[in-house]
Amino acid sequence: MRKLTFSALALILVAACGNTDRPLRDLQSAGGGPDPFAVIPVGALEIPASRDLPTPTPGGTNRTDPTPNADAIAALGGSAAAQVAGGIPASDAALVAQASRYGVDPNIRSVLAVADNARLERARRSNIFNPLGRDRYFPAYAGQALDAFAELERLRALGIRVPTPPAAQ
Repeated sequence: MRKLTFSALALILVAACGNTDRPLRDLQSAGGGPDPFAVIPVGALEIPASRDLPTPTPGGTNRTDPTPNADAIAALGGSAAAQVAGGIPASDAALVAQASRYGVDPNIRSVLAVADNARLERARRSNIFNPLGRDRYFPAYAGQALDAFAELERLRALGIRVPTPPAAQ
């Protein structure tokens, strides 16, 4: 009877490990499926008047989807009217000028993407020590978390004027 109970318990534990649902922030890719946020409905197809193809214009619009960025903003719940040619609304110009006063690296996104991929690759390699399949997103980025109150105190100690934060709860 004891062997039967132990066998049933072992079978239940092994079956519980068979869950294939992956959490949203799982560092191990479950496959190369489509990105649902990359698919945006486009305008209706039309039959051209002639079979002559227009000359391509790099960076230009296409006849099927003339405003893809504005359409993506609207699809994600934003205001497509807020998109401006320079990418910065006039109401945010002073903020951007203050934030970029020491210079701006035009390739910062690619630099950060390479650094983030390297960090995630190290986290993926160390994920072999995760037999229960726990979510490893927060531990992977724990060293990069900013303690807002400690940062405010650090800036105050340097003599920089900072706003008073709401009381910690």
